[in-house]
Amino acid sequence: QVQLVESGGGLVQAGESLRLTCAASGDTRTISIMGWYRQAPGMEREWVAGMTTGPIFKYADSVKGRFSISRDMNKKTVWLQMNNLKPEDTAVYYCNFKVHRDSVGFWGQGTQVTVSS
Repeated sequence: QVQLVESGGGLVQAGESLRLTCAASGDTRTISIMGWYRQAPGMEREWVAGMTTGPIFKYADSVKGRFSISRDMNKKTVWLQMNNLKPEDTAVYYCNFKVHRDSVGFWGQGTQVTVSS
């Protein structure tokens, strides 16, 4: 089992930056995919960014060039650096760890990001 705890959310103005942290506990040795998702009010949860142990990095078009995902060597911490934030980035952000692509994976409780215009 893997437990995830997100932190780093907050209220910022458009154009500012935030860095989200996802701290993992438990056995992460078999985790191969780590990612960030977000869910805005009234919307479905959407994928934002992900990385494999390759590493291979991928980003949703809406955040490409502004967000950056990274992790530590032990796969215990994943970060999401968010620059040039926009009001449409407002959402609860969740991290997700998966053993393989088709697994549901493990979820954290989320951290709120609010961007004012």
